[in-house]
Amino acid sequence: MISLGQLWIPILASAVGVFVASSLIHMVLKWHNSDYRKIANEDEVRSAIRASGAAPGQYVMPHCAEMKDMQKPEMQEKFKQGPVAFLTLIPPGPPTMGKALGLWFAFTLGVSIALAYLASRTLPQGASFMQVCRLVGIVALLAYAGGSVANGIWMGRPWKSVAKDVADGVIYGLVSAVLFAWLWPR
Repeated sequence: MISLGQLWIPILASAVGVFVASSLIHMVLKWHNSDYRKIANEDEVRSAIRASGAAPGQYVMPHCAEMKDMQKPEMQEKFKQGPVAFLTLIPPGPPTMGKALGLWFAFTLGVSIALAYLASRTLPQGASFMQVCRLVGIVALLAYAGGSVANGIWMGRPWKSVAKDVADGVIYGLVSAVLFAWLWPR
């Protein structure tokens, strides 16, 4: 059995590789820019939300405290009239890319550690390039893309955006798979 200590180079290479790939996707290709649209009366909507005193957090409109409330005629009418929305509010202030990038790298490192743990328990030393690629690639794909599919199902995220996230997950899975397979102990 392979120890995690033997996999520290593939762990770091995978985390850095995915971090670089995501940076290229978001800063060079910018294929996610079209995922976000502007509300025509943005200033009025912002003023209304600010006036409501809503704190950072997740909100849903219309809001039902209990599932049985969904059947009430007045609630059904709110849903028919719209808008129906899931809203996430973050603290006011300029975006802090440093913190977000640090958390993203920590996530890629966590995924890489999980990949290494699973691979070290299921693959032998000297496993073939394709054996390592198959296992690491599919698990990485699930780790990087699974949440987006769930958000498409439950949160109404547009399927075009979900498809782009899944494509990202395929890329991140391939990067992780190739780096782990290339650096797998022989």
